[in-house]
Amino acid sequence: MRCVILDDYQDVAKRYAAWDSLDGLEVTSLTEHLGPDALVRALDGAEIVVAMRERTPFSAVLLERLPALKLLVTTGMRNASIDLAAAARLGITVCGTPSSPHPPVELTWALIHALTRHIVLEATGHGWQRTVGGDLHGRTLGLLGLGKIGTRVAAVGQAFGMDVIAWSPHLTTERAEPLGVRAVEKHTLFETSDIVSLHLVLAETTRHIVGDGELARMKPTAHLVNTSRAGLVNTKALVAHLGSGTIAGAGLDVFDVEPLPSDDVLRHLPNVVATPHLGYVTEGNYRRFYGGAVEDIAAWLAGDPIRTLLPKDRDA
Repeated sequence: MRCVILDDYQDVAKRYAAWDSLDGLEVTSLTEHLGPDALVRALDGAEIVVAMRERTPFSAVLLERLPALKLLVTTGMRNASIDLAAAARLGITVCGTPSSPHPPVELTWALIHALTRHIVLEATGHGWQRTVGGDLHGRTLGLLGLGKIGTRVAAVGQAFGMDVIAWSPHLTTERAEPLGVRAVEKHTLFETSDIVSLHLVLAETTRHIVGDGELARMKPTAHLVNTSRAGLVNTKALVAHLGSGTIAGAGLDVFDVEPLPSDDVLRHLPNVVATPHLGYVTEGNYRRFYGGAVEDIAAWLAGDPIRTLLPKDRDA
């Protein structure tokens, strides 16, 4: 039986789990991102596929081109790029793995510091002390989303002495107040925040929830940070506001097309700090991801799948 691990960019998947515990399973790791036709050829005859987050979308059309596929494991317990309904119809079991909210929280703050203290420019340029950094203490942090990740980002902001406010479609004062966070209207968040950070699930109801109108409300000294999903932001509108200077800058870890093309404008705007979707890429998380994948495969081979994802879980 054949198992293929996809998008193992750093060629480390086999290092972080006991794949040899799966007797009789041939495990192959692909380090390059493949388009649909090349992917179908690479997965020919593979009964098991391990996908890294949403790097490779599995649409109904693609799944139908993989007749041998019986088990699809995604790292994490949510993957909006897998058509779960099509997988169920085709008899493909889809399973998730454990993950940690801490790495994306840490990267969020890395981007905030990089933006406000001009770290990339100061670290890579010539000269000495060319810029004056911005302060966090006493400033306002606005969070779109106050779930597992958002609450942890809030706690760090409070430790820096920031006033933390939040909005999401279903956030209540009763939920926010015990966390020391003020629930506000969406327009208030964009008008008053010095840092706006996104921590929402991408669904049809939240797609482009940050558009031209929201960006136009931001202070010209404010920064936008997105370590969640690119689809939450209208990228065309964001590029326009970054280019015109109506907002100070953006820290981005997620993009509409990944890997981000070398000629994409977001790679070249001077007020953008862009990282290649590193939010979940840490040693601890990779051990959870790939160790969980091995557990999923072993359970499936034993006829008792665990952590199965069903169509209703897609936008949970």
